[in-house]
Amino acid sequence: MEGGKPTLPLVYQAVQALYHDPDPAGKERASVWLGELQRSMYAWEISDQLLQLKQDVESCYFAAQTMKMKIQTAFYELPPETHTALRDSLLSHIQNLKDLSPIIVTQLALAIADLALQMASWKGCVHTLIEKYSNDVSSMPFLIEILTVLPEEVHSRSLRIGANRRTEIIEDLAYYSTTVVTLLVSCAEKSGHNEKMLIKIFRCLGSWFNLGVLDNNFMANNQLLMILFQVLQRDETSTNLHEAASDCVCSALYAIENVAINMPLAMQLFQGVLTLETAYHMAVAREDLDKVLNYCRIFTELCETFLEMTVRTPGQGMGDLRTLEMLLICAGHPQYEVVEISFNFWYRLGEHLYKMNDPALHRVFRPFIQRLLHSLARHCQLDPDHEGVPEDTDDFGEFRMRVSDLVKDVIFLVGSMECFSQLYSTLREGNPPWEVTEAVLFIMASIAKSVDPENNPTLTEVLEQIVLLPETVHLAVRYTSIELVGEMSEVIDRNPCMLDPVLNFLMKGLREKPLASVAAKAIHNICSVCRDHMAQHFQGLLDIARSLDSFALSTEAAVGLLKGTALVLARLPLEKIAECLSDLCAVQVMALKKLLAQDSSSGKSSDPTVWLDRLAVIFRHTNPIVENGQTHPCQKVIQEVPLHIWPVLSETLNAHQGDNRIVERCCRCLRFAVRCVGKGSASLLQPLVTQMVSVYQVYPHSCFLYLGSILVDEYGMEEGCRQGLLDMLQALCMPTFQLLEQPNGLRNHPDTVDDLFRLATRFVQRSPVTLLSSNIIIHIIQCAIAATTLDHRDANCSVMKFIRDLIHTGVSNDHEDDFEVRKRLIGQAMEQHGLQLVTQLINTCCFCLPPYTLPDVAEVLWEIMLFDRPTFCRWLETALKGLPKETAGGAVSVTHKQLTDFHKQVTSAEECKQVCWAIREFTRLYR
Repeated sequence: MEGGKPTLPLVYQAVQALYHDPDPAGKERASVWLGELQRSMYAWEISDQLLQLKQDVESCYFAAQTMKMKIQTAFYELPPETHTALRDSLLSHIQNLKDLSPIIVTQLALAIADLALQMASWKGCVHTLIEKYSNDVSSMPFLIEILTVLPEEVHSRSLRIGANRRTEIIEDLAYYSTTVVTLLVSCAEKSGHNEKMLIKIFRCLGSWFNLGVLDNNFMANNQLLMILFQVLQRDETSTNLHEAASDCVCSALYAIENVAINMPLAMQLFQGVLTLETAYHMAVAREDLDKVLNYCRIFTELCETFLEMTVRTPGQGMGDLRTLEMLLICAGHPQYEVVEISFNFWYRLGEHLYKMNDPALHRVFRPFIQRLLHSLARHCQLDPDHEGVPEDTDDFGEFRMRVSDLVKDVIFLVGSMECFSQLYSTLREGNPPWEVTEAVLFIMASIAKSVDPENNPTLTEVLEQIVLLPETVHLAVRYTSIELVGEMSEVIDRNPCMLDPVLNFLMKGLREKPLASVAAKAIHNICSVCRDHMAQHFQGLLDIARSLDSFALSTEAAVGLLKGTALVLARLPLEKIAECLSDLCAVQVMALKKLLAQDSSSGKSSDPTVWLDRLAVIFRHTNPIVENGQTHPCQKVIQEVPLHIWPVLSETLNAHQGDNRIVERCCRCLRFAVRCVGKGSASLLQPLVTQMVSVYQVYPHSCFLYLGSILVDEYGMEEGCRQGLLDMLQALCMPTFQLLEQPNGLRNHPDTVDDLFRLATRFVQRSPVTLLSSNIIIHIIQCAIAATTLDHRDANCSVMKFIRDLIHTGVSNDHEDDFEVRKRLIGQAMEQHGLQLVTQLINTCCFCLPPYTLPDVAEVLWEIMLFDRPTFCRWLETALKGLPKETAGGAVSVTHKQLTDFHKQVTSAEECKQVCWAIREFTRLYR
């Protein structure tokens, strides 16, 4: 922090400004200044002094939060000899401030817990705390708070205490767990009906259950379990206490997931939860939704915990099917939020039964799934007074989407065809109200794709009936009918005689504003599946495409319609494709020309993204089958007059070169145009590259790098193009490196990193010698090594793929002429950068990257090892020697044996996944 240590009055003034300054700019300045203070070394002493002064809630909260943050993220700043003084100081603060505010107590409790976890010299912290405070009633609330957050922080991502220390702590907490539970029992007995205290006790117990260290025999007969269920059975229990008790029971059920080794506690919990059915009915009768939701959470957690037993021994012992009955009772509740809680369980049950594939078991569970589907269909009903179409984006719309997903996952147990037929017969035989009809059609649409369309008279009958629906039926029924038709495109493909009536039905929908988008989506589905049959209707599709904006379509639906049209276009005879593609593109190109003319005359800038997106989707999906030697029919359209597609795109790009969003759309459009005609776009290469490089010098949009990678992919193997593409790469690299070398450049520009290494990787794949022989390769490798630390999924994946593919060129395709050159060039690069790369990768795995990136790192290490195993062994040994052996708190991070074991596992690995396992285990020592 500049200007040395700030005075306490100055800090106090900043805290006051943060909370009370009426001017937002003043608040912002205070926030920035206090953030700098928190990151400085002075924060330790100033926080301690503010807590001692106890001036007001705000300053104490700021100080307590700062202490917690410093201990979590900057504990290494303190010398080990100060740790004991810090502990004593924090304990003194929490005692003195216990009555000021609960949130301050929580922050200080977290600070003490985080200190205890990192401070190796503080042995038996639980025992110390209980001994010190358990006899003082006034200290009990903060003691229980510390004992609650301590187990929660063991797996905190903010604390990198490492697997060795974590194992040591968990063993220590397990040893003292019975002491903690005994303390909680004694508190519960003394507090009687003190609700706040009981909530604290249940939260604390739940926290110890979550850590999985409580002895199940000791807990099975424990008084606290009895108190928990009494609280849940009592009708007069308050909402807050009920929620705390429910959370605790759910934690207990989760903790005994491995039922076989927790049998005594499992039995008690199983029996206890079954006694809550009456209490559930009482909550329903009192319309107490909070309690109803809590009971449903408990019943669901019970079913999840005993799922294995329910499936292995249904109806016997703890495979008792009453558990499913309780969930179906909840499914009968009128509020859809209640049944939704159980969705994950039903999904898991379906998954288990699908994998076991036992018809006898399916018969046992089929009635339960049938009843569930019946409930779900009822819950999907719209209100009878609902007007208009169903909403997709509100809470109820999202619930219906989740119902649709669940139905797809469990329908195999009932049989898609059987269920579809039953649903249809309820519509055919009865005369249900519109909202029931709509819900039944919605469920039918969910399962339509899983019904076998071959020779299925019911499906054709459903289609025939739907297309005859009068326009007088409720709008929502028409909307969902159109959705169902779109899902039945396979049936239409098998029964082409239905195509005309279906398209007439959908065209009616397309002309009505509320139904237009869903009708467009259905037409898109039919075009995708019935491409050959739709070819005769291409003129109709073209007419729709020409007047797209006369329909009230969402952007997505309009693009979808064009996609369908392009898919059908690709099935026309080759000689017709060019003319039809030209017609299809003309509307979009004319609109872009018009915008450019308007912009130049008015001096204003209009947004061309709608037209660029439409053009892109046409190029993307027009992929006709072209035999060798035939000219690609799309080539003429993209390059030649009269449309001027390339000049229009080029002008649009120039006009909007500073706007990343529009430039990205232009590049996307060009990318699909190049992909569409492949080598046929060669005449575009020179002008396109020139323009890309020129704009990129001023506006380094990362999409140019991506477009560059497409060009390298298409032309990189053409001898005459290689030097030009290398010049492009070098010209693009210079501004890119300048951007990434700024402070936090890599972190601030992950898209640029991602696209730069996509481009470099394409070069490695298409023309490795060209790249490896160039001067730019050294800078690209150095940039890649620096970027390995970047915690960004796509960017990191691109960097690792580049390094892996680069090294792989030194061992792959050894029969090719250029193999020896490649091997020599990679050898030189590894000699220069190998040790630095391996050291960086090991450090990055341990300290920077999340676990999901480790397989990519393992592949890089594996490739280095394949290239030169003896040298790699030495590099790895050097890298491991440089790792810290102790944490800031004095705990052992890694033992000598763990280092040598890891080295041996990696260097003796016979396949890449063994390297990955070894890294996964080893990096836990630093997490």
